[in-house]
Amino acid sequence: MKIYNRNAMKKLTLVILSGLLFACNSTKTEKIDRYALVERNNPKITEFEELSSLSVGNGNFAFTVDATGLQTYPELYSAGVPLGTQSQWGWHSFANPEKFKPEETLKNYNFRGWDEPYAVQFNEKGRQQAASNWFRNNPHRIHLGYVGLEMTHADGSAVKATELGNIDQKLDLWKGLVSSRFVVDMDSISVQTVADPEKDRIAASLKSELMAKGNMKVHFKFPYPTGKHVDDATDWTSPEKHKTEIILQDDQSVVFKRTLDSTIYYVNIKWEGKAGLEKKADHYFVLAPQGDSLSFTCEFTEKEPVKAESTAGETFTASYKYWQDFWEKGAAVDFSKCTDERAKELERRVVLSQYLMAIQSAGMYPPQETGLTYNSWYGKFHLEMHWWHAVHFALWNRADLLDRSLGWYSTAYPVAKQIAERQGFKGARWMKMTDPSATEAPSKVGSFLIWQQPHFIYMAELIYRNNPSPEVLEKYNFLVQETAEFMASFATYDELEGRYILKGIIPAQETLRASETINPPFELSYWHYAMSVAQQWRERMGEKRKPQWDELIDKLSPLASLDGLYLASEDATDTYKDIRFTSDHPAVLGAMGILPQCKLVRPDYMKNTLNWIWDNWNWGKTWGWDYPMTAMAAARLGEPEKAVGALLMDKRTNTYLVNGHNYQDSRLRVYLPGNGGLLTAVAMMCAGWDGNTEKNPGFPKDGKWNVVWEGLQPMP
Repeated sequence: MKIYNRNAMKKLTLVILSGLLFACNSTKTEKIDRYALVERNNPKITEFEELSSLSVGNGNFAFTVDATGLQTYPELYSAGVPLGTQSQWGWHSFANPEKFKPEETLKNYNFRGWDEPYAVQFNEKGRQQAASNWFRNNPHRIHLGYVGLEMTHADGSAVKATELGNIDQKLDLWKGLVSSRFVVDMDSISVQTVADPEKDRIAASLKSELMAKGNMKVHFKFPYPTGKHVDDATDWTSPEKHKTEIILQDDQSVVFKRTLDSTIYYVNIKWEGKAGLEKKADHYFVLAPQGDSLSFTCEFTEKEPVKAESTAGETFTASYKYWQDFWEKGAAVDFSKCTDERAKELERRVVLSQYLMAIQSAGMYPPQETGLTYNSWYGKFHLEMHWWHAVHFALWNRADLLDRSLGWYSTAYPVAKQIAERQGFKGARWMKMTDPSATEAPSKVGSFLIWQQPHFIYMAELIYRNNPSPEVLEKYNFLVQETAEFMASFATYDELEGRYILKGIIPAQETLRASETINPPFELSYWHYAMSVAQQWRERMGEKRKPQWDELIDKLSPLASLDGLYLASEDATDTYKDIRFTSDHPAVLGAMGILPQCKLVRPDYMKNTLNWIWDNWNWGKTWGWDYPMTAMAAARLGEPEKAVGALLMDKRTNTYLVNGHNYQDSRLRVYLPGNGGLLTAVAMMCAGWDGNTEKNPGFPKDGKWNVVWEGLQPMP
């Protein structure tokens, strides 16, 4: 039986309560009109544009549509924001006739006096290279199927996208509803689309005389996976490699069985009113309504369904209720009283990011960087990005959405334990790039990253701060301790200088090399924070602090500096001369931005470093989350103008599309860590952090930033 430290729990409860009091006091005279806030930021579309598709979803499933409200013209969006239908469970692997094994991807490195096997990509042709390529490519996420309109003119010719007129589309965020209107040959068409909040199901309602004339139908098309690094996971050239079978059909429904090698799933379609289903080609079916209206549901399942349970109307109602609750119960930030000309755009980004993160990054697994829209890195997820995808949920009074994905770490634990053991360490080493099975993807860079390791402790702590209960401690303490156990054994003790160092790693700033990097500042600070929190968890569980861990905390190396500026790592003495050290992530700012100030960090040095980075960094070689990280550092350092300026810096990788997605480049047209980072930064700029007593500390006090907010939690 566990004995919990009541004093420690009371102490933390007081911290939480003080934060709540601060939150209440900061907004007690202002009541936000939640509906007005959300409604004025609804995206509106008036044309076909490859980056302007809209999505509905629930965190475990998402469905992305074009200007018709369905997936009618996917070819127009394949190089933009593709029309994906993806789920958390939808994965596929190509055959492995060579019987490659994970151990064939390992290569030994000696960073600490013994061999440490890492899963890497091999440059030399041969079996090891083939094995590493196979495990990097497999499994990959699949596109479950396209649901689109089949429209023809009176002469039978297909309607082209350019022939649609009066396009008027809106995403109603309050309802989770995409409403689409357009005209074809003088006939008006109305399409409404939602996703079920709990199931992998869409519902659509169509109305047009074009249907009554027999010139508008609904098609269902099913592709084979591509297994490519970045794409829409759609291969139409291999119909013989997969099967689409009708296993159940009546006048109002049909169930398809999809077989893609060893992957099997089902598609359950149910419609209201008279309609006929016909097969047009392999993997291509058309539903033809007999009237001017049609409502239907389309559900994707891992297991064979017995019967479709919900009608389209019931799914619409469920969507409306879910999203109204989402907006009313979560935190809110209102910028309408601000007079700074940038405030309106910041509010738009904040509102749309909340929606996108809820449908794309709030599922049962850590999400891929492009969410459930299209594949990047084969659809796999990156654990170092989990912080950016999910931390904001806890700060915006939606800790349950963070909690959803933390459970996966229990599944991954045996693999993480094995990685640590094979490399000669204790505890569990969390991998970087992986999939639901927790198989480690081989990588020349990712296998040497280490900053994902403390994330679990940080996120579990946020869950506890939202609900300081024995149940949370019992649920996550084992993994907190195993995570810290690895961290303690990974740090190397330097007998000569009497300090602990971190080496043999590629830090968050990935331009550095594992063989050369010693003591990168962010990772050192993260070790200090996470090990301190792990000790607190031991006390809360009624256990004694580990003296060895306290010794590690006390003897961690100081952050290396030169002329009052922090270095990219201890060995990088030419940090401010070599472009290799001034590109990619300015991760040094995370040491006092993402993290609270610790004894390793001098605020004056960090402010000097912030100012140097602001003026000299190669901002064209950054990523979407670098801007909120900079904003958080600026806020903690008392530079609110820089905090706002960072969030709205006019750079390509800080672009936010009409649908709210953070655009990076032609490869990553969607980058959800940027959206999540934005929400984390704004929460911190409003509600502050532990020990802060200033209202809206991240916004300038020039009279132009009257930011009103409700329900936010302070950061650690």
